[in-house]
Amino acid sequence: MAHPHSRESFNSDAELSKICTELWKLDENRLQPGKDYVINLQGGTKVYQRTDMAKDPLFTFVSPEVLKRPTFKTFISLLDNYESDTGKAEVVTPEEIKENMAFIDAVMGTKLMKKAHEYLVSKGKVAPDERHFKQQLYDLWFKLYRRTKDSRNLDSSGFEHVFVGETRGGTEVIGFHNWIQFYLQEKAGNVDYQGYILGSKTAEGAKSHLLTIQFKWNREVKPVGSTFIGTSPEFEVAMYTICFFCAKDSVTHIDVAGYHVLITCHKHGLLNLGTSYPKAHHD
Repeated sequence: MAHPHSRESFNSDAELSKICTELWKLDENRLQPGKDYVINLQGGTKVYQRTDMAKDPLFTFVSPEVLKRPTFKTFISLLDNYESDTGKAEVVTPEEIKENMAFIDAVMGTKLMKKAHEYLVSKGKVAPDERHFKQQLYDLWFKLYRRTKDSRNLDSSGFEHVFVGETRGGTEVIGFHNWIQFYLQEKAGNVDYQGYILGSKTAEGAKSHLLTIQFKWNREVKPVGSTFIGTSPEFEVAMYTICFFCAKDSVTHIDVAGYHVLITCHKHGLLNLGTSYPKAHHD
């Protein structure tokens, strides 16, 4: 996570900070840096710079055993279900619907997601019945919508944008805020890590759970992208779901376990998640 700073300069949402810190403590599947994974930050770059400052991959090692855990395994099965180009219609097969539901079932089996559900019910935001809540989660994360203005195609979803990533106009990477997808795409040779963004590096360095980086995905550039590192899929789904339903503004200042994080959450219409991602706050 981001390195702690003085609280005077960071006006956090106390209530959301409290629940997100509870979720952090309940994240039994979070990886330990240096043990479950090793990253190699290498050189720093600037948002407008296009010089590769990292000759080696970001991930040196990720424990294969971790990726076999139920929420990780079901999450990974969803990553190849999407057409990356915006404007092109997504086709959801019956098999993919089953995979989506299997992921929601796995996530709802965790203490962390049960706590998130309990909190959202207490705020009157979601159904108390777990079956109905699962349907709300499905609609929020997997229901298709139109991201491209000049297209009639249902070409995007919250899950695809946030966790898988999309491309626009053949030149730009949008979304793609998940470390598991990054690791797997880097391992497959589709991602080229270019370096961390100067000024974003925390005192924890390679042991930080939050990074801001630049990379290429299938030769298209993401000039600046922020992502949690080592967190479980259920933690990110829970935190972003809570921000969608409860955040007062599109950018929320949150203290998570003593660290300062900006969570951006944009709605697409009233019922769909447009994007959500973290960013370390620096004074």
